Amino acid sequence: MECSICKKNEAFYFRVYEGVKLCRSCFKKSIEKKVRKTILKYKMFDREDKIAVAVSGGKDSLTLLTILKKIESKFTSAKLLAFAIDEGIKGYRDEALKLAEEHCKALNIPLKIFSFKNLYGVTMDEIMSINPSCFPCAYCGVLRRKAIDKAAKELNVDKVATAHNLDDETQTFLLNIFHGDIYRLMRSGPKLIDLENRFTSKVKPLCEIPEKEITIYAYITNIKFQSLPCPYAHLALRNDIRELINKIEEKHPGVKFTVFNSMRKIKEALEKHKVKLNKCKVCGEPTPSNICEACLMLRKLPAKSFA
Repeated sequence: MECSICKKNEAFYFRVYEGVKLCRSCFKKSIEKKVRKTILKYKMFDREDKIAVAVSGGKDSLTLLTILKKIESKFTSAKLLAFAIDEGIKGYRDEALKLAEEHCKALNIPLKIFSFKNLYGVTMDEIMSINPSCFPCAYCGVLRRKAIDKAAKELNVDKVATAHNLDDETQTFLLNIFHGDIYRLMRSGPKLIDLENRFTSKVKPLCEIPEKEITIYAYITNIKFQSLPCPYAHLALRNDIRELINKIEEKHPGVKFTVFNSMRKIKEALEKHKVKLNKCKVCGEPTPSNICEACLMLRKLPAKSFA
């Protein structure tokens, strides 16, 4: 098969939802072009932004860092750095952090690591040993989001770039629908800009790229990434939603983009009804309630577990 773009090289990938065949070179260029277009489409960055990329050691975050490094090299007034969150999952996060450190060193990008232990006095492994019946992804997701906000403030950055891809966004949208979480729906989407400076603005440059294509990009670009799943991930509802969407996508190519666009429309409608944010009475972070979800979760753990 001949590449539909360059008409010269042999195609190795068929992008079903667009009906195009791509060679390795054109595939790689198409992903990088898509990231640039997404950044421009949603006006994610300003020329003099100090940007922190949240890296995990996985394919998505290391791919994002690689592409943003290429883009940033053309804008000398911008600054790019990286940070990682160590949840304290033995045998899993250790390997991921090592890969993140090696990749950042190769790209000459400074990396700082923040840990649950230092931020909250407890690791995810300890939380699971204290409360084995809890849903680990619920705890981890809430505490990670708060950790990212804390890291952004300490690093004093203008924007945080996270590596959420198209699959992540559609899964999260359906999860929020299942949970009836209207507030979380309003905080989803390609970017979350806070004009009142209550939290650091967040952007998702990979939000319109399918996970499968990011994996292929990482492989053909020789990015070493962690492929082992989190040992707690099998307990998450997200896995069932991922399987459901992938099955529908096989029969109806492009449905993930349809769900993503539906999410944007619903978010725009919800934004007309602003949610007032208060300061958490415990930590002072913004929350729609009196006490933020992270502090409520930590309160449920025995005090001795923080020793």
